[in-house]
Amino acid sequence: MTTSSVSKGCFVFKPSAKKKKTTLSLEDHFTNGCEGADNSEIRFKLCQDLWDKIKTDTEVLQDELNRKILDSLLDFTRKCSSTRQHSDWASQMRASEIPTAALVLGVNVPDHDMTFQSLSELLQQSVTPHVASVQAKECGALKHLMKRVLERLMDTIVTVDDDEEEEETEQTSTQLHKSVHCSLSTLCDWYNTKTMKSKTGTPGKKRSSPVRDDPQQPPVVIIFKDLEAFNPKVLQDFILICSRYVERLPLMFIFGIATSPSTIQHMLPHSVSSLLCIELFQSLSCTQHLATVIDKLILTPQFPFKLNGKVMQVLISIFLYHDFSVRNFIKGVQLALLEHFHSQPLSVLCCKKKEALLNVMQLSHHDLEKIRLLLSFRRYVEKQEPQEQLNLCTDDTHLKEVCQKLIKDLRKYHKNYYPVLRCLHTLTSSLPRYPLGKQVRELHLICLEKNVWENEDYQTAVKLLKMLAKDELIASLQRCVEILQPVKSKKMKKALVELEELLAKFKQLDTVAAETLPCVEDCITSPVKNLQKKTDLFQLQKTLLEMNESRRARKLSPFEVLRNEALEFIDGLVKSHLSPPESQTLNEVCYYSSSATVRRHLNATPRTSIQAALSSPYYYLQNESLKTEDGTVSNAAPDICIAYKLHLECGRLINLYDWLEAYATVVSAAEGNNPDSDDVRKVEEVKHARFIQAVSELEFLGFIKSTKQKTDHVARLTWGGC
Repeated sequence: MTTSSVSKGCFVFKPSAKKKKTTLSLEDHFTNGCEGADNSEIRFKLCQDLWDKIKTDTEVLQDELNRKILDSLLDFTRKCSSTRQHSDWASQMRASEIPTAALVLGVNVPDHDMTFQSLSELLQQSVTPHVASVQAKECGALKHLMKRVLERLMDTIVTVDDDEEEEETEQTSTQLHKSVHCSLSTLCDWYNTKTMKSKTGTPGKKRSSPVRDDPQQPPVVIIFKDLEAFNPKVLQDFILICSRYVERLPLMFIFGIATSPSTIQHMLPHSVSSLLCIELFQSLSCTQHLATVIDKLILTPQFPFKLNGKVMQVLISIFLYHDFSVRNFIKGVQLALLEHFHSQPLSVLCCKKKEALLNVMQLSHHDLEKIRLLLSFRRYVEKQEPQEQLNLCTDDTHLKEVCQKLIKDLRKYHKNYYPVLRCLHTLTSSLPRYPLGKQVRELHLICLEKNVWENEDYQTAVKLLKMLAKDELIASLQRCVEILQPVKSKKMKKALVELEELLAKFKQLDTVAAETLPCVEDCITSPVKNLQKKTDLFQLQKTLLEMNESRRARKLSPFEVLRNEALEFIDGLVKSHLSPPESQTLNEVCYYSSSATVRRHLNATPRTSIQAALSSPYYYLQNESLKTEDGTVSNAAPDICIAYKLHLECGRLINLYDWLEAYATVVSAAEGNNPDSDDVRKVEEVKHARFIQAVSELEFLGFIKSTKQKTDHVARLTWGGC
């Protein structure tokens, strides 16, 4: 729209009714660029249901894992509140001491928010309604810390002396909420008013003057989520001020600590820390959290979606070497879930058994052709008879029937795989040097990679198991029985019966050692006696060979025979049920295998992306004038791209004057002017400023830095292009 007015003014154009902003739903985002749009709606629903299931189960699991420490914190707050309300407060602690819980949560900082949220909700439900949580990033100064605490406790607007101008600009908002002065005396008055109102419903009682003698006084809890990040001076001043009001106000602190309890001593001097009555609380380690999450979320047939070995290795490596965050690990699983359903059209079969069998019958001819192209299905076809191969490749109806059978077999494989995996881990997790790993996830990764019984570590574990004592072996087999009992599978029920029979045989064995033949004892002892005599090298070698042969000829005891039988039974279970998932037909339906995609999204490389943008600005700006050959940059590119390209041609030290001259030459060529003309000299200062800005941006991005070796040079921090 335009106007023909000759005068300056403000013109209002009403938006057209046709141009309405349309908001895309989640399903629209999912189907955009989705592989196989025919069944995208079904796949989106399956993905969303699994996503919600994973989220719900993990939240419940996290609550269960944190239940013990949260209950301990609740008991601590109740005990301190009860002690304060009775006359034994002075005998338990000094009147100026503030009860403080030091909660050591570990370095998995992204998981702390969930813990503190659960803690705040539990405190408000069962202990006190007065709970305030603060973070270091919003409390840079003492006045900010005071303001945040008072605002979250009193649920009102708090003004500081420096906020008078802001108060004037926000006059309309303050009309609804009466602002109060930022001080603890204001909080004390508010608290007394609140507690007085709570006692108006109990007639016949007189209000007692001291706060600590009244049983109706709930504590005021202040949670410092990230203690290490707080300014020590701000924290010290706040504690000193609170200690002056602790007799009038039932204050309690909860410190969230990520590193070590000694942080309190490092941040607070003795004169301040002595004002706190500190009790230490230690949460479970993040590795224990991860082990439980993997056990309940990954190593179970309840979830049809699975991760292959490489994807699992990427997620576990990010956890162990980056953040120790179980929350981020779950986000990685959710990302893999979304990518699987978005990029794999056959993921419509990644659901519960009954639903998957129904979806098989609804597959189109195009989907069936994709099944025929699967690597696992081609291996399956090659093993069939010629006529069956022809039917599978040409008859869609027959292929659907076979796919239903293969889906059932895949479900049976998962039902048998995880119990046997846990049994093998139970037997080998206590062996010296942990040949098959200490955690069940390590054994799972070995089984995902190849046949575990072909691994040298497995052979080592079997040899060590043959040296187990009777009590240790029976205890391990008993745990295997407990693992197999709840499994509803015919093969596992049969294995359970055989394992119970073996345990019964073990219990029937006499505790007395089996009798050995006298001749065998003589054969063993006589060479030993001969070793004590003086002998030559040949005689020594002959004697040692006789000892070795006598040991081989020794008759096995009943326990050793039964132990070998039990280990052969376990070995048979392993070889029958722990084959890798790639050996199962149609494993691509359930298993996500693109580890590179997960790594690119979760373990980003910003430097590579920045270099790519500076080297090839066309792909980001979509300007045809920027399209050049590989390794070159257009002279019409942004200033920072030109400066970056020129700096790649320099060595470790870059002369700023030479760099500026080269930049001015390129820019002048882009404008079509002669660098030596008078017009170019007139705009030299503008180009100089543009160059300085480009150099400053490169320094901010970390490509160069100032150096003291030469005043007119900068040092290059990177080598090579993108």
